[in-house]
Amino acid sequence: MPLQDHMQLISTDDHLIEHPKLWQDRLPSKYLDAGPRIIERVMNEGRPPAQVWQWEDRMYPYIGLNAVAGKKPEEYGAEPVRYDDMLPGCYDPKARIEDMDIDGVHGALCFPSFPKFAGTVFLQGEDKDLALLCVQAWNDYVLDEWCPTAPDRYIPMTIMPLWDVDLCIAEIERTVGRGARAIAFVENPVPLGLPSFHTDHWDRFFSACEANEQVLSIHFGTSGKPPITAPEAPMAVMIALFGCNSMYATADLLFSPVFHRHPDIKFALSEGGIGWVPYLLERIDATWEKHRYYQNINQTVRPSDLFRKHMFGCFIEDQHGIDNRYSVGIDNITWECDYPHSDSNWPNSRKVVAEQMINVPDEDVHKMVELNARKLFRFERAS
Repeated sequence: MPLQDHMQLISTDDHLIEHPKLWQDRLPSKYLDAGPRIIERVMNEGRPPAQVWQWEDRMYPYIGLNAVAGKKPEEYGAEPVRYDDMLPGCYDPKARIEDMDIDGVHGALCFPSFPKFAGTVFLQGEDKDLALLCVQAWNDYVLDEWCPTAPDRYIPMTIMPLWDVDLCIAEIERTVGRGARAIAFVENPVPLGLPSFHTDHWDRFFSACEANEQVLSIHFGTSGKPPITAPEAPMAVMIALFGCNSMYATADLLFSPVFHRHPDIKFALSEGGIGWVPYLLERIDATWEKHRYYQNINQTVRPSDLFRKHMFGCFIEDQHGIDNRYSVGIDNITWECDYPHSDSNWPNSRKVVAEQMINVPDEDVHKMVELNARKLFRFERAS
């Protein structure tokens, strides 16, 4: 069996559901009424009230964000609407470890839920002082409560006050000494009303990431621009195409000045799969060969070489990508569980990985499921 017992599964994309008191326990008293809090609200006549987030004067009706782990596919829906309708492992770090043990998963990097996958909900804040405190409260929860529950099992991730580069740098400096390893960042800032990767706007932030060895984890959908083809198209179309967002981010970054100005920056593409990488790199290199001389792009470094140095993909189940792992880059592949979402294979992750890796040499398996992630996120194995 290629997936040997000594190989520990490290998920580079899981999700935590914020417990109802996260912000109420951490914000100054004057902000408690305006800060994020759970309220009861009747969403559909004839059905029990739902638990929803309220922040300032806005209501956010989704608490679980497809947190359906433990249910059958026939029972899946877009949302659990109450905490007691999801597994405690969604929002309790101790219970999460128990669920990881059931699944045969050793370590996890956990993205936010209510703040959206890169903290972009706080861009909507009318009171930016409150928004900053909300960002800091989420980071404090992760660094002081969630990850310390099992330091050898959780990779500490933070979010940023994306509306202000100086505040982002200050937040890196505030959190890095407390163990932060990664930053949930956006796949494309432009749809969010922020400057693009092709400007110098993010340079000082990227330099701070380099100096403090913070990996930028860009989850698909963090641009707020899902791949919708038609108003009438079922959600299945969007779900099937979400990997295209990671393709857009890859092309955008490889033709941007980011990797030329920041030789040590690392980007991890979360939940985008890897099977598309060989084709896209071939196409990007061909475009570069033919069109680089009359455009404002670097003319000396092949884009695929930049990808191998700076970018990392991850997969849940991607047989085509595994079979073509050397065209992807055997050192650029990580695995993900995606607990507690419907794409996850919980509680059968280890079984599914073993089946997909049946014809893969042990050395390659070990890199993809564990070693690449440990190196990228400086996540050392406990002795």
